[in-house]
Amino acid sequence: MNSLKANVLNSICLISVGLWGYLESSSGTAIIPVVFGCALLFCAPGLKKENKVIAHIAVLLTFICLIGLFMPLKGAIGREETIGIVRVSVMILTSITAMVYFIKSFIANRKAKK
Repeated sequence: MNSLKANVLNSICLISVGLWGYLESSSGTAIIPVVFGCALLFCAPGLKKENKVIAHIAVLLTFICLIGLFMPLKGAIGREETIGIVRVSVMILTSITAMVYFIKSFIANRKAKK
Protein backbone atom coordinates (compact mmCIF):
# COMPACT_ATOMS: atom_id res chain seq x y z
CA MET A 1 0.00 0.00 0.00
CA ASN A 2 1.13 3.56 -0.63
CA SER A 3 -0.08 7.00 0.46
CA LEU A 4 -2.46 7.31 -2.49
CA LYS A 5 -4.21 4.02 -1.74
CA ALA A 6 -4.32 4.78 1.98
CA ASN A 7 -5.83 8.20 1.23
CA VAL A 8 -8.50 6.73 -1.06
CA LEU A 9 -9.32 4.02 1.49
CA ASN A 10 -9.61 6.66 4.22
CA SER A 11 -11.76 8.88 1.99
CA ILE A 12 -14.16 6.09 1.13
CA CYS A 13 -14.37 5.06 4.77
CA LEU A 14 -15.04 8.61 5.97
CA ILE A 15 -17.74 9.11 3.33
CA SER A 16 -19.51 5.78 3.75
CA VAL A 17 -19.32 5.52 7.54
CA GLY A 18 -20.19 9.20 7.91
CA LEU A 19 -23.28 8.76 5.74
CA TRP A 20 -24.22 5.65 7.70
CA GLY A 21 -23.94 7.62 10.93
CA TYR A 22 -26.00 10.47 9.50
CA LEU A 23 -28.74 8.17 8.27
CA GLU A 24 -28.87 6.45 11.64
CA SER A 25 -28.77 9.53 13.86
CA SER A 26 -29.87 12.40 11.54
CA SER A 27 -27.29 14.56 13.31
CA GLY A 28 -25.76 17.27 11.14
CA THR A 29 -22.36 16.74 12.72
CA ALA A 30 -22.23 13.25 11.20
CA ILE A 31 -21.80 14.94 7.81
CA ILE A 32 -18.45 16.48 8.83
CA PRO A 33 -16.43 13.28 8.09
CA VAL A 34 -18.24 13.06 4.75
CA VAL A 35 -17.03 16.56 3.84
CA PHE A 36 -13.47 15.67 4.86
CA GLY A 37 -13.70 12.41 2.91
CA CYS A 38 -14.82 14.23 -0.23
CA ALA A 39 -12.03 16.80 0.14
CA LEU A 40 -9.47 14.02 0.58
CA LEU A 41 -10.86 12.19 -2.44
CA PHE A 42 -10.37 15.35 -4.51
CA CYS A 43 -6.71 15.32 -3.40
CA ALA A 44 -6.16 11.86 -4.93
CA PRO A 45 -5.23 13.03 -8.47
CA GLY A 46 -2.62 15.39 -7.00
CA LEU A 47 -1.24 12.59 -4.84
CA LYS A 48 -1.01 10.37 -7.88
CA LYS A 49 1.08 13.05 -9.62
CA GLU A 50 3.18 13.38 -6.43
CA ASN A 51 2.29 17.05 -5.99
CA LYS A 52 3.88 18.20 -2.73
CA VAL A 53 1.33 20.92 -1.99
CA ILE A 54 -1.61 18.55 -2.47
CA ALA A 55 0.13 15.93 -0.32
CA HIS A 56 0.57 18.43 2.50
CA ILE A 57 -3.05 19.55 2.19
CA ALA A 58 -4.17 15.91 2.37
CA VAL A 59 -2.02 15.35 5.48
CA LEU A 60 -3.43 18.45 7.13
CA LEU A 61 -7.03 17.45 6.35
CA THR A 62 -6.40 13.92 7.58
CA PHE A 63 -4.84 15.19 10.79
CA ILE A 64 -7.66 17.65 11.49
CA CYS A 65 -10.24 14.93 10.84
CA LEU A 66 -8.35 12.49 13.05
CA ILE A 67 -8.22 14.95 15.95
CA GLY A 68 -11.88 15.85 15.42
CA LEU A 69 -12.99 12.23 15.67
CA PHE A 70 -11.91 11.81 19.28
CA MET A 71 -14.82 13.85 20.71
CA PRO A 72 -17.47 11.73 18.91
CA LEU A 73 -15.65 8.63 20.18
CA LYS A 74 -15.75 9.99 23.72
CA GLY A 75 -19.46 10.74 23.31
CA ALA A 76 -20.25 7.28 21.93
CA ILE A 77 -18.34 5.68 24.79
CA GLY A 78 -20.24 7.85 27.28
CA ARG A 79 -23.57 6.77 25.76
CA GLU A 80 -22.37 3.16 25.68
CA GLU A 81 -23.41 3.05 22.04
CA THR A 82 -21.48 0.07 20.65
CA ILE A 83 -22.24 0.67 16.98
CA GLY A 84 -21.26 4.33 17.33
CA ILE A 85 -17.98 3.33 18.96
CA VAL A 86 -17.30 0.92 16.10
CA ARG A 87 -18.15 3.52 13.44
CA VAL A 88 -15.91 6.22 14.89
CA SER A 89 -13.13 3.73 15.67
CA VAL A 90 -13.08 2.54 12.05
CA MET A 91 -12.75 6.14 10.83
CA ILE A 92 -9.96 6.79 13.34
CA LEU A 93 -8.10 3.62 12.31
CA THR A 94 -8.24 4.43 8.59
CA SER A 95 -7.13 8.01 9.32
CA ILE A 96 -4.18 6.75 11.39
CA THR A 97 -3.29 4.33 8.61
CA ALA A 98 -3.34 7.14 6.05
CA MET A 99 -1.17 9.32 8.31
CA VAL A 100 1.37 6.51 8.69
CA TYR A 101 1.62 6.07 4.92
CA PHE A 102 1.89 9.82 4.36
CA ILE A 103 4.76 10.01 6.85
CA LYS A 104 6.48 7.00 5.27
CA SER A 105 6.11 8.67 1.87
CA PHE A 106 7.59 11.94 3.13
CA ILE A 107 10.53 10.10 4.71
CA ALA A 108 11.16 8.12 1.51
CA ASN A 109 11.04 11.29 -0.58
CA ARG A 110 13.47 13.03 1.80
CA LYS A 111 15.90 10.08 1.58
CA ALA A 112 15.61 10.02 -2.23
CA LYS A 113 16.66 13.68 -2.37
CA LYS A 114 19.95 12.95 -0.59
